[in-house]
Amino acid sequence: MKFKDILGYISDEELDFLSAETRVNHQVKKLQGSIIFKLILFSLLEHNKPSLRVMEEIFHSSSFRFHSNTDNVTTKYNSLSDRLSSINADYFAKIFHLLFDKFNAELGEENALQKYDSTMISISSKLVDWGLKVGSKTNKKQLKVTVGMHGTLPCDFKVFTENKHNCEDLTIPEVILDYRHKKSSIVTFDRGVQKRTTFVKFDEQDILFVTRIKTNARHHVIRHIDIEETQKETDSLLILEDLEVNFDNWETKKRLGNFFRLIKAVTKKSNEKIYFVSNNFELEPKDIANLYKQRWEIEVFFRFIKQQLNFSQLINRNLNGIKVMIYMTLILASMIIIYKKKNNLGGYKIVKMRIVNELQNELIKDIVLLAGGDITKVSHILDD
Repeated sequence: MKFKDILGYISDEELDFLSAETRVNHQVKKLQGSIIFKLILFSLLEHNKPSLRVMEEIFHSSSFRFHSNTDNVTTKYNSLSDRLSSINADYFAKIFHLLFDKFNAELGEENALQKYDSTMISISSKLVDWGLKVGSKTNKKQLKVTVGMHGTLPCDFKVFTENKHNCEDLTIPEVILDYRHKKSSIVTFDRGVQKRTTFVKFDEQDILFVTRIKTNARHHVIRHIDIEETQKETDSLLILEDLEVNFDNWETKKRLGNFFRLIKAVTKKSNEKIYFVSNNFELEPKDIANLYKQRWEIEVFFRFIKQQLNFSQLINRNLNGIKVMIYMTLILASMIIIYKKKNNLGGYKIVKMRIVNELQNELIKDIVLLAGGDITKVSHILDD
């Protein structure tokens, strides 16, 4: 699959429809929504650390003018900054959700495991008057982004800027509960989410989940579940007990009425205790442990977008502009992931380089044709 095929998942007609629906171009003459969409996409692809000045240069490059039909349009970096600060972020949200639905179906991941976690972006407190404080002796603040992945693709996110949101008990559940397809598959998240009332809320909304819990968690055993011999160990764990339990409410100290599955295990290497909790009573205990292990894939995803797509740097310090950039980063990340999977490739850095080379070759082909040349004379080079 070529990258131009992936770009074809969202047509100019669809971009125009979403532009009209969100009124993203209201009272705007030059920097229309589709142009900003393409500019950010190309900037993230072509430069490891894009900035507003880099985006200005890319905007005026011959390759971008050709791909975006902006021959007679000019702009400055400060105009780009102003546009990012005020452009309707819903336009990019709708593009993101439209592409996710198409890619998710293309990969057959409608019922795949959902994974949730948070990552932090640091910024100088001299530059913003919002953000989560980092200690008392530093001039740094942080932005918290909680992200959901459905299968191999990012599916949702939220930005948090208040100190209370340091607590994962507040952020991860909010993103899970707001996700459009929250009931379509099992959800997993790390042990930062510990409130028993959150487990109850998920259970009452028919959201199946798998997570870890502290080994000193107070619980009341309802019954012991028999474990078959084939289910007593994974590659790294020994399964000790499979229990049906209920928990106490931390605030009221009263026992909660909902029943959960508590699986007690130890690591083979260090004999460390590990407790898993779930509201799924159908899966085997080994399967539940392996589902939680898959949560690590979201950590790999964070590393990818930070190292290859500049996610740890803020191009715009306005919250609206930040949301736009996050949507665009996740859109491009999804495109790279589906390109990687469809072409059976490994290594995100190499995949990104290959995509950039493909786009350059497509540009050369178009120029040769426009100049009246014979494309067959160079196709053996450009089609590799």
